[in-house]
Parts: sequence; C-alpha cells; structure tokens
Amino acid sequence: MNTNSLEKYAINKNKIKINFVNSSLELTILTPEIIRVFQNRGEHTNSYAIEGNKIKETKFKVEKKNDYLEIKTSKLIIKIYPDEKIDVYDAEENPLIIDYRGSRIPIDRQVDSSQQKLAESEGHDVVTNSRKGGHYYELVKELAEDEQFYGLGDKTCFLNKRHYAYENWNTDNPEPQVESFTRLYKSVPFLIGLKNNHPYGIFFDNTYHSYFDLGKESNKYYYIAADNGNIDYYIIGGSNLKEIVENYTYLTGKTPLPQKWTLGYQQSRWGYSISAEKVEKIITKMRKYHLPCDAIHLDIDYMDGYRVFTWRTDTYDDPKKFIDKLHKLGFHVITIIDPGVKKDDSYQIYQEGIKKGYFVKAPNGQVYVNKVWPGDAVYPDFGREAVRKWWSESCKFLVDLGVDGIWDDMNEPASFNGEIPKDIIFNDEEKESTHAKMHNVYGHNMAKATYYGLKNLTGKRPFVITRAAYAGTQKYSTVWTGDNQSLWFHLQMMIPQLCNLGMSGFAFAGTDIGGFGADTTPELLTRWIEAALFSPLLRNHAAMGTRSQEPWIFGEPTLSIYRKYLHLRYHFIPYLYDLFAQENKTGLPIMRPLVLNYPTDPAVKNMNDEYMVGTNIVVAPIVEEGKKWRAVYLPEGEWIDFWNNVTYSGNNTILVSAPIDRLPLFIKKNTILPWGEVKEHISTRPDEKMTFRVFGDSGKYTHYQDNGTDFAYQKGEYNLYEINVDGHKVTINLKKHGYEPNYQRIEIRTTNEKMSFIYKDKKYIQVN
Repeated sequence: MNTNSLEKYAINKNKIKINFVNSSLELTILTPEIIRVFQNRGEHTNSYAIEGNKIKETKFKVEKKNDYLEIKTSKLIIKIYPDEKIDVYDAEENPLIIDYRGSRIPIDRQVDSSQQKLAESEGHDVVTNSRKGGHYYELVKELAEDEQFYGLGDKTCFLNKRHYAYENWNTDNPEPQVESFTRLYKSVPFLIGLKNNHPYGIFFDNTYHSYFDLGKESNKYYYIAADNGNIDYYIIGGSNLKEIVENYTYLTGKTPLPQKWTLGYQQSRWGYSISAEKVEKIITKMRKYHLPCDAIHLDIDYMDGYRVFTWRTDTYDDPKKFIDKLHKLGFHVITIIDPGVKKDDSYQIYQEGIKKGYFVKAPNGQVYVNKVWPGDAVYPDFGREAVRKWWSESCKFLVDLGVDGIWDDMNEPASFNGEIPKDIIFNDEEKESTHAKMHNVYGHNMAKATYYGLKNLTGKRPFVITRAAYAGTQKYSTVWTGDNQSLWFHLQMMIPQLCNLGMSGFAFAGTDIGGFGADTTPELLTRWIEAALFSPLLRNHAAMGTRSQEPWIFGEPTLSIYRKYLHLRYHFIPYLYDLFAQENKTGLPIMRPLVLNYPTDPAVKNMNDEYMVGTNIVVAPIVEEGKKWRAVYLPEGEWIDFWNNVTYSGNNTILVSAPIDRLPLFIKKNTILPWGEVKEHISTRPDEKMTFRVFGDSGKYTHYQDNGTDFAYQKGEYNLYEINVDGHKVTINLKKHGYEPNYQRIEIRTTNEKMSFIYKDKKYIQVN
C-alpha cells in the first residue's frame, strides 16, 4: 500500500513541482538530456560545481497516467510513482535508472560485539553496519545483470567500479593506496552507468560525506547516500558514453585550453628545493643529458619556515634572479602552496587574515588552530568570495618573482593534530555553515582562488595543480592522483585512475611518475615513463627520504630509454595540444579508456591495462615486473604497429614483443598525426615548420595553432589547417587564418616518401 501517494503537480516554465501526501519533489528540465531532481530537506542550496545558467529552451510533455506521472523530452522519459519512486528511460524506452522497490539487506559480517572488540584489540579494522545520523538518506536503484559503472574521479581499483563501494570525503592518507581504500583526495560524485549497453549519468551534487555502493552489498541494487543535505542530483542522458561525458562537462565545465609548455616534461622532488644550489644541479643535469624538460617544481622547502607566500633567503640569495636564470635555460618554475597559514603574529599573511576575519572558527567564535607543516596553523575560509579574492591577490608575491604556476597541496584540508571536527565554522559563501558541508569543496575553492589570481595577475592561461578537488574543479586546475608509491600495483592503477578522471571531466591529469613514496627500481621507472607517455600531466615526483629517481640515477640503459620516451613525448605534443583544443569544445578527455570509444564491445568494458589517446591511438603498456611479451586487444578497425608498420585487424588479440625499451603502441590505419620537433623545451616563438605523418594510405586531419600562452584564441586568433591525403595526392588548406605567424613550411611523411610544401600567395604549394 502506498503511504505517500501522488496528489498533484504544477508546471512553472521549465520546472515541474510534484506534490505527494507527505512531501514534494521538483524536477527541472535543463536540456533534453539533463534533468535535475531536487527535494528540499532544509539545507542552503548552492552548487560549487555548476556555474551560470545551464538551462536551454527545451520542449517537454507532462502527462498523468494511471498511477504515475510521465515527463517526456526528445531524449528522456521520466516516470514518477507514489512514494517518490522515479524511473528513467531513454527515448526508445530502454531502462536507465530504475528505483529499487525492495529493501536493502546489509552484508552479514558475522561479527558480534565481543568478536569485534577482540579483533580490534589486535589491530584489525572491523567494518560494521553502524547506524547513521538522523539526516542520512539513501537513493536505492535497481541493478541489471549487465551493468557497468565508471567515473567517480580517481578512486582506487579498477576501471569498472561494479562490486565496489566508495566514499566521498577528501582524505589525506599516507598509507599505500590499495583497492580497499574507499576514499582519496577528491570527491567527484559523478557516476556513469552502462546498463545493457544503454548509457546514463548521475551527478549527485551533495558536498556532505556521501557514499556510492555499486553492487558490493547486493547484485540486485546499487545505492547513493549522504550524511546530510538536500536530495539534489542530475539525470544525464545521451546516445553513447561520449555524449554522457559531453553533457556532464556542459553542466560542470570543461578543462580550459592550457599553455602549450605545460604538456612538456616536468621534474620534481620534495627536498631539493631547500636551496638554489640543489635545484640548479638538477636542471644542469637535465640539459647535460639532453632530457627535454619544461618545468621544475619546488616543494615546501623553498618557503621561509613553511609560511605560504614567502621565500627563504638563507639558501636563496635572490629568488627573482634565481627564477630569471631558470627561465633563460628554458625552465618554468612551479611553486607549492598549502592552505595552512602559520600562526605567527609577525607574519603578514596571518596578520591580514586575523584582522579581516578570514580564517575558519571554532563554534565558540575563536579562530580554529590545528597543525600542518609550519606547526600551529589556521585555515582560510575559502567558501567566502572575499577570502578567495584575498588569496588571489596574495599570489602576487610569487608572480612578481616570476613563478609560472602554482601547485595547491594539503587542501583536503589536511591536518596533523587530529581530523578537523565537523562542527568547525566554515562559510558557504555568505551563509555560515560547517566543515561537514564545506570539507569536500575546500580544495575546489582554493584552486578557484589560485586560478583567478594567476589569470588576473599575468593575463596568461593559469597553470594550477590541485590535490583535492570536487566536481567542476576541472575549470580551474589540473590534478594529479596524489601520494602514490613506487609499487607495481600503483603503476597498474594509474591507467584506470586517469581514465576515470578523464570521464569525470578532468581532461588534464597525471600521476607521480616512478612513485612518490618508497624506492623505485630501474625497471619500474622505465615502465612508468612508457606507460605515462600520453598522460597530459607528465611529472616525475618523489618524496624526501626515498631513493632519487631522476632519469640518470640508474645509469644505462635506463637513462637512454627514458630519453627516448621524452623525445617521443615531444614529437606528440602538437597532437596532444590539438586534442585539448577539441576537448575545450566537447569536454572529452585526451587519455581515455577503450570503452569510451567502443562502448558496445564486451572485450573492453573491464579493460584496465590499455588506454587510448583520442580515437586513433591504442597504448598497451607493460605494467608487470619482468614481462617482455603481452597480449594486446585491438578494437574494431585496422591498426598499424607504430614501431614496424605491420598492420593488424581489429576485434582481435595479438601477442606483442615488448622488451624493456618498447612500449606497445598502435595507430589506427589512415590516421594523420602532427609530428613536433624534439627540443629541450617548448619555445614561445611560433614554429615555422610542421610535419604531418600519415599512417596508412590516406586520411584527413584538422590541426590547430595559436600562440600557446594567453586568451587571444578566444577572440579568434588561431589557425586551422586541413590536411587531406589520398595516396600520392595531398592538399593543405589554411581553413582559418586568425593567428598571423602561420607555418611557412609543411612536410608530409608517408611510409615511403616525404613531400614538402611552402606557403606562398596565401596557399601551400608543393616544392618536391
């Protein structure tokens, strides 16, 4: 018997309010493929993920049926039943998201209180089915036998998240990340489902501690839950997985086009930034060994006593002169900053924050103090616009010294003196709130403040890296997967982590090459640079106290192989930049799982050890110690081995030789790729020449060019080159000429010949 029957509904423009006997729901039609489901549970409503008006004029139909209300757009059908049950179908009435009509049955862990106490006395972590607080709620959905789950950012484990459970509570845990970890540094509550080959998305826009059980508890249902907050989620439709990602990034924002140099190699280590001398030794060796490198990262050691927006002077005579010297050698400088501001009455940033009331407070009204790197520290209240503006303006200290990018760390926020209590007062914009609500968007708001600081101060496309993030942070910052370790499992996990980040909107992401913690080995470091070759953020980073892992540490052949793959990376940078120009419009990632391009291929739905770059490159790294051969699955089409030009048919698994210096790499037949020159670093001077390689007999390609630095491209200052190859016939068309210094020479390379073209009389003419 229905205890909460449906009584009536009312339509106001694009909103449908549905009244039940004991409650109400509001559905908002944003687009034919995006519908918001909202129920007010007494919380202040403010989305940090979604900015601006996302509503498009959309035709829809509402009709009362026998026992339910039906809402139809051209793409989705929503059926609303008594007891607030909601079922979602695509336009062909294929079920997508169906409310579960049964009851949850928690896992029987067969542990009573005495057994739990005994196990815990020996140090075992015993999971219990403990009851949640009174504001907790769940959304339980039916689970199909053939249903896969993707997304959720960089959660641990495998690509397909089915049978696993996760939490969204940004957490700095230094232990080795393994598949039993339910939470990491980021909370991206965006779930992609593939039910009987029919795709959908659910964006659960709730910043409180939330939970996703994706069939771990039962094969009959999955559920989404939260400790508090309004019911506020978005149903996202699309005819394929790509459209789901495109619609989600329409909603939460796309990764902006980066500065071109940020796609180059970047070197980092916690410890050597303690002095100018140590940093200079690193960059000298990078150039000595002819290792292309565009950026050097300075960890917390460069600061004066770990005070943010300061620079130590005991080991740096003149920081500005030091940075200028690095710039002349072709290095960009990235400096870390943490949110924890040292409690020090003589420290300007602390003084300003105290005077203006910019730090979070305890319930008794006193500024809250915990400990991080500088010792006793306070936390800026980034939920307030005034605080973000202050932080943005404070970036001037670093920008004036010549710093090129800022790395936001420890912004979960981390704390050394126990967890920050959930009742600490944080602001939700101008409304007083709590740490419980604002925790998961703390890093997001810090990254946003940093982004606008760099943008306003430099006029360039900001390069920000953040460890903690929420849905939508991709608009402001690149991310990395945090403090991984020099473990083969972490190399293996890199692929699903970066692929799921990409499908969750974070097109610009990377991992610490070689591993941050523990000690790497020559083989692991080599296989890591190979496997990470196409990760947009390409950074080698290690912790203080670990074995050094700069490329020359292990001598030969490690050094030569590492150099070989850095050279290969620089050849591919124009292609990666093209993909970012496309992503800036579509939201689709650069590094992606095969299932995104081939969603109905059963062979790729659980594939964890291969990935694609765009749509035309398959990468199949070696991610196990000692392996020199591997099986490679090639999807539909014909594929050319990058190294020997052998062609293979797709929908097929082949056995490939992969000695220590070989990364299995396949290019789709009849693909054209831009092929950059190998340089020590990416120059700001425009290229006069570009080479295009043809894999196969023919192909068509559109290549993008701009100044690689600022926002002039948004005013149309960019070029588009259309390359057509049909056997020996080649045409090159400068389709759009909005950026003045176009290529003066273009070379087309096929398997057997080279053709050169020069720019003359506003067109490209073949000269050989």
